[in-house]
Amino acid sequence: MKFGVVARRDKMEALKLAYRVYDFLKVSGYEVFVDRETYEHLREFREEDVLPLEDFDVDFIVVIGGDGTILRVEHRTRKEIPILGINMGTLGFLTEVEPHEAFFALSKLIEGDYHIDERIKLRTYLDGENRVPDALNEAAVLTGIPGKIIHLRYYIDGGLADEIRADGLIISTPTGSTGYAMSAGGPFVDPRLDVIVIAPLAPIALSSRPMIVPSYSTIDVRNLAVTREIILAIDGQFYTYLEPETDIRIKLSPRRAKFVRFTNEVYPKYTMRIKKKF
Repeated sequence: MKFGVVARRDKMEALKLAYRVYDFLKVSGYEVFVDRETYEHLREFREEDVLPLEDFDVDFIVVIGGDGTILRVEHRTRKEIPILGINMGTLGFLTEVEPHEAFFALSKLIEGDYHIDERIKLRTYLDGENRVPDALNEAAVLTGIPGKIIHLRYYIDGGLADEIRADGLIISTPTGSTGYAMSAGGPFVDPRLDVIVIAPLAPIALSSRPMIVPSYSTIDVRNLAVTREIILAIDGQFYTYLEPETDIRIKLSPRRAKFVRFTNEVYPKYTMRIKKKF
């Protein structure tokens, strides 16, 4: 069994716990690799065990951090590797255990006492090319000039769905429904559902409301303000400016995110964290 270890880079407690996890797994006789950025912030790991995230080829990745760290791992790894998230963030919607539970969780993982929770992702095509990371939470088309609205038209499976003047448009997975989409008035969606949430961001027209469509839908977005640049944001981690005439197509990704879970409870954890958030 091979493990990868990744920690958030701005918190020394996370880096130190990452080393303890690394040492525990090495002493237990497993192959363990650490991502290069974690190593750069704490050089106590063996240099021969350091790899870029893109080169991870392991059975599990132990991520010590918050949702942002997990999203970074999801964006940069090339394989569908199950993640065990140890919460060193604020809320940690995607994490499974708290730091004091880390070694108990690792023991259960080694013993095979776990299950895998799979989540859908979205793939964005720009002028027919896939050159941005898949979205675990959302792909958001946003105004490129703060304070200026954009004029968008979007289609679902080739049919016109709506034409909006707004700050943007959020296309979200169920996983992302508790994030940016919820702040735009979207619903909380059970992460076990294979659906997509489409939520206009601060639209002018009161008739422009969020909607839910099947995950196999194809969503095309057109910028009608041809003199105004727009921004594509993926999971709040990756941003790129787009030329006004860029064709944007969003579809279900063939890849899924995988998380190590120790219980089947969805609602207690999510409702508790949503209450903390608000």
